[in-house]
Amino acid sequence: MSLASSLSPHGRSPLRTVQVLGGGSAGSSAHVRSLASGLVARGVRVTVCAPVEAEHSYDFTGVGAHHVPVPRSTDPTSLAALRLACADVDLVHAHGLHAGLRAALALSGLRTPLVVTWHTRAHAEGARAHLLRLLERRVVRAASVVLGTSSDLVDRARRRGARDARLAAVALPAPRKPAEYDDPDRLRPKVRAELGAADRPLLMAVGALDRHRGYDVLLDASRGWRGLDPAPLVVIAGEGPLRTVLQRRIDDEGLPVRLAGRREDVDELLAAADLALLPGSWESRSVLAQEALHARVPLVATDVGGVRELVGDAAELVPYGDPQALATAVVRLLDDPARRDLLREKGTQQAATWPTEDETVAQVLSVYDELTQAAPFV
Repeated sequence: MSLASSLSPHGRSPLRTVQVLGGGSAGSSAHVRSLASGLVARGVRVTVCAPVEAEHSYDFTGVGAHHVPVPRSTDPTSLAALRLACADVDLVHAHGLHAGLRAALALSGLRTPLVVTWHTRAHAEGARAHLLRLLERRVVRAASVVLGTSSDLVDRARRRGARDARLAAVALPAPRKPAEYDDPDRLRPKVRAELGAADRPLLMAVGALDRHRGYDVLLDASRGWRGLDPAPLVVIAGEGPLRTVLQRRIDDEGLPVRLAGRREDVDELLAAADLALLPGSWESRSVLAQEALHARVPLVATDVGGVRELVGDAAELVPYGDPQALATAVVRLLDDPARRDLLREKGTQQAATWPTEDETVAQVLSVYDELTQAAPFV
């Protein structure tokens, strides 16, 4: 890279950016780490403003970024810390709706360009839904560019008044496996035995135990296969406010479902599974869907949000909220090894069409270039 290519529009070298992350889902946090790594490698100075726990989990400093601890809060102290971190930089990039709001507030009165990436959609009902619309409108109107990870998010940003909304190229970063990671063929039976699925089909679902994840529908669907011999076991990796409610149903109804809690070895769990399940009411670029297709694990998912756009015909898609359709798709797929093999092949082909980490960084740099009127990056 030449010196000219890394100059900022104000004569500073190199371009200086701030990435703002809130609590951060696994997908958005991994994306910020990947993006920071790629930007630093191309000569950009990157500061990541994120809670301390996000730095501990994703090690932004390990890829060359500077981390500034900023809580996920709009209190005056947090906003002052964020405003200080954003002072005299060329561009600010916020990830998520709440991160976008805090960045917009911190940049109030400044002319610093703001990019906001919407990785997912917030959920609210009743009066809170009205407040959510106001919040979305405030954020997209403050942003120079809104990047949506699925077409419906781009459309949503435009409806809220975004000046410029585009489809984001968002790669699934390669998992950071420990050095002692075993051979998957050896690890698979060990994982299945640990989960209690040594001699029965294993179905994996991953995600916070929240209402919109559709786990109530999944539990309803599990009644449809609990009479099979052997009965498939559903393992749900994640924590959340519905744990007690879900566990009570599992116990009271004798459902073949296990709540595994928060796990750091989701990729190993998924690789050991016969099927992956995505039963939620809305998804964008689902990390689970991408990991399943990469791992050649057949996927059954609800046809919502950006799921069809992401997986094409490489998964079994069912309507949301229909436990009978979900149960039928699962049982049919377990009984059809040829169909499972076909989905594995289609999944590999579909995953090859997704953007790479380099392509994701290149798109973001092109947006930064537009907004800062800097010389193109190479």
